[in-house]
This record gives sequence, structure tokens and C-alpha cells, in this order.
Amino acid sequence: MSIFTEMESNVQCYANSFPVTFNRAQGAHLYTDTGEQYLDFLAGAGSLNYGHNHPELKKALVDYIMEDGVTHGLDMHTQAKAEFLSTLQSVILKPRSLSYKAQFTGPTGANAVEAALKLARKVTGRTNIISFTNGFHGVTLGAVAATGNQHHRGGASIPLSGVTRMPYCGYYGYNADTIKMIDKQLSDPSSGVDAPAAFIVETVQGEGGLNVATNEWLQGLQALAKKHGALLIVDDIQAGCGRTGTFFSFEESGIQPDIITLSKSLSGFGLPLAIVLLKPELDEWAPGEHNGTFRGNNHAFITAATALKEYWSDTQFEKEIAEKASIVREYFQTVADELGVTHARVKGRGMMQGIEFRNGEIADRITAKAFKNNLVIETAGNQGQIVKCFCPLTISKTDLKQGLDILLSAISAEFNTELKLAS
Repeated sequence: MSIFTEMESNVQCYANSFPVTFNRAQGAHLYTDTGEQYLDFLAGAGSLNYGHNHPELKKALVDYIMEDGVTHGLDMHTQAKAEFLSTLQSVILKPRSLSYKAQFTGPTGANAVEAALKLARKVTGRTNIISFTNGFHGVTLGAVAATGNQHHRGGASIPLSGVTRMPYCGYYGYNADTIKMIDKQLSDPSSGVDAPAAFIVETVQGEGGLNVATNEWLQGLQALAKKHGALLIVDDIQAGCGRTGTFFSFEESGIQPDIITLSKSLSGFGLPLAIVLLKPELDEWAPGEHNGTFRGNNHAFITAATALKEYWSDTQFEKEIAEKASIVREYFQTVADELGVTHARVKGRGMMQGIEFRNGEIADRITAKAFKNNLVIETAGNQGQIVKCFCPLTISKTDLKQGLDILLSAISAEFNTELKLAS
């Protein structure tokens, strides 16, 4: 019996799909204790957009530690925090004409979501939150109330309240105007829907199935929130930090959310770090009103600032992401074209794409076959029916194509056909 079987709770899940012991990682590769090399198309569920043990980030962190830099500082001022905030402002916010204050929450994305919902309720004096079908925002009680997934909601074991679910963009097909539907309910005093404190939305739903909101829908949602006196919260925890092609996933739409939640790849190194970005006029917190011991991960501040300078000081990284996204789209479109729309279709955008199959059993068999050929890749969707490509954004094109070739072979084996790129 392994120590994991003996000591670890049944709640573990990734280890069930990838039953090996990893002991080293570099770039887009994971290595086991027996020396096997795997391509990583999971990337810490999106927390490793810059890959494992990025050399520049690692050097900055090691140098900081060797100089006895502050590790834990609650929310006290530190040089590391000042450097991160200055870099966030100069490299990310000002070039995009965005003005936000930053709130450091507990270290996970769910912590940021909880703080954002709490602030929206405090500012508006309302309690109802509108979230969307297939949305995923975390599994702490407030966040899971806003989450659609029945499996995660069931884990709460108590009634989940304070949230009204509305149809996401395309839920009834892209010809259906769900913004108009929502407006109708909010405008009708007998609809039974309470006036909302906020809408919380992912521009691309990660765990929910790589569903993409159109720019027009997001613009309509922002206008709807303003019309009904609600705040707009964009949960950019998984889709942000470049995953969809731009630093914030909503940039193409031109909207400016009232509140943004960020975590996952914010630290750039896989270190826990989460923040809420809020418009200055919403900063109604009293000192210590929302706190937590681990609000000041100074090690994460160091790697986060380094990552922002390294990759976001100009537009070159965005161009590289776009090129790699085109490669992924080409491979996935090949599958969809060869198998037909009844068997497979492409979903998502940027480096947040996947292939939807008829059911989760098919997707599970494909990822299992891929793992046997040294590719780590997971599924998503309301039935686990989508094979999701989530490799590091910094992956080389050679490694990217190698991983996609492995996936193509796994799909070919599942459908007993030979899939090849037209080129």
C-alpha cells in the first residue's frame, strides 16, 4: 500500500487519472520518479501558463529567498508587494486604460470570488447574485452557490442560496437572445427574481465546457447590469493571465468590469496568489473587515512581477499565443471535419480550446490512451465530454505539435480511423 493510499483522502481526483509519482518538472514536461517524461497539457489546471520552473522566475525567487526577503507579512507593506503593484499598474492596467484598486484575499481563486460577492452585496445593499448555467467559481460555500455543477454543489450538503441562475450566452443556441430574456425577468416585478447585487460571469467557461461568450453578449451584459443597478464581476481566474490570448479575457469585447477576480497563473510560478481588482469608488471596506492570514504571499509577488515584465511589457507574447492557438485550432478542426459534427466539435478560444465528443466515456478513454503515450490532458464539460488542451502558453511549437500528435493518435484509436492533418 502506497503512502497516498494509506494517508490521503478519497477526495483526490487528478491522481486517479494520472497514477504515477512525479518528482521533477521543467517547461512543458513532467518527470516521474522512474525517469519517464510526460508532456503536460494540464499545466496545473491553468496555474502554470509560463510552464514549470521558469528559469527567470525561479532565479528571481531564489535570489529573494537568499537575501532573506520577507516571506509572510499579512497585509503589511513590503518591497515585494510594492514592486508587484507598481508592475501591475504600469504594465497591465495603464496601457489598457483601466483603473482598479487591488484587494489581496486568501490565496485561492475561490477566496477572491467570495470577497467579490461579499463586496458587491455590501456596496449595493442587495443579496441576490446572478450567475450562469455551466459556470464554475469554486467550491467554498458562497462560490459553489454560484457554481452550476451538480457534483460540486452536492458536496456542500446544505441548501445553497442567494444566487439566481440565468442562461449563458449560447445556452439555447446562439440565435436566442438570453440578454433580452434576463432583462425581461428583471424588469417584471412579478418574475420572482430579486434585484441583483451583481452578475458574475466567465467570458470563456473553463470547467463548464469551454463555452464562449460573444463580444456582443458581454457588452449587452454590462449594459444590463448598469440598467438594473448591479455590478459586473468577471471571473478571470482560469481564462485570464493570457490564456485566451490577451492578459484579460474580456479585452476584445471592450467592456470594463466593476470587479475582476484573478488567481491561478497570476503568480506565474504556481505559487498561490489571488486578488480582487475593484473600481476605486467601490472600495467601501473598513480596515480588517475582510481579512485572512495568507493575504501576503511575498514569494508570489516576486514571481508575479517578474512574469509581468518578462511577457507583458509589449505585444510579442500575445502574437506567439495567437500563433499557437491557430495550430491547436487546425489540429482540432481536422478531428471535427473527419469525424463529423455528430461525433466531435471544436470549442473555446485562444489556448483554451478543446474537442467535444458525444459523451464523457469517449473523452475519458481518449485521455487515458493519451496518458499511456506520455501526454497529461484532462476533460471538462457538464458531462466530462470535452478533451481540453491547457498546455503552458510558453510551450515550444515542436512540443505543442508532438502533444497534439499524441492526442490525434488517441482519437484515431478510439474511432478506429486514421486522422491526419491536411498539410
